[in-house]
Amino acid sequence: MAPPVDMQSFENKPVLGGGIYTVPDIAQILRLSINKASRWIKTYWDEKLGKEFDNQYSWYVDQSKAVNFHTLIELYIFHQLNIIGIKPREVLKAHKDLSERFGTQFPFANENVLKSLNADGRKIYFEQNDQSIVTLDNSNQLNLDFIRSFFKFIDFDDDALASRFWPLGKAKSIVCDPDRQFGHAVIENTNIYPDTIYSLHIAGEPTEFIASLYGISKEQVENAIEYCMAA
Repeated sequence: MAPPVDMQSFENKPVLGGGIYTVPDIAQILRLSINKASRWIKTYWDEKLGKEFDNQYSWYVDQSKAVNFHTLIELYIFHQLNIIGIKPREVLKAHKDLSERFGTQFPFANENVLKSLNADGRKIYFEQNDQSIVTLDNSNQLNLDFIRSFFKFIDFDDDALASRFWPLGKAKSIVCDPDRQFGHAVIENTNIYPDTIYSLHIAGEPTEFIASLYGISKEQVENAIEYCMAA
């Protein structure tokens, strides 16, 4: 029997240490258009998934919808599955199935779930505890190749919940940590926004000068510039 879903943990309001991400923030972090980010939140998370829990995943900040960190991570997973061709309806089926299996509204932000997921461009697969592999649409087809790229971008806490997101991957120093600056992207181990570094860069300041000014490495400066240019 699946564990019950804890509705008191539902993150549809600002929570200290939970991160606050408006639609423009999400678009920048995940490299999405603002229209697509807004549509995904409204159509899939608030309307379709929200109905499962008789609630919604977002709230408003300065007339823009906003979500917390775990919803940001779920949108990232949704985006990656979308890139390889998985239809939204298949992702929503998987989300519903996994929510019931694990008793959580945020299955795509759970390390144990992600370790057992894979996709082949059409369907999403889940490896059970007995190593049997099933699709999440009840057709029981097998898949041989498991995707592990998610873990290059996400850290997890002791409860197996996503705790930090690395937009450029863990090899780079830009991180979204809900315990720092409301979860906005910063340079690792600092409260410095990449945009702050980038504004000096486009003003013509040398990389070495910027690094010295903020007491960070040249590589961190370059990572901040890369993050802002990619957005």
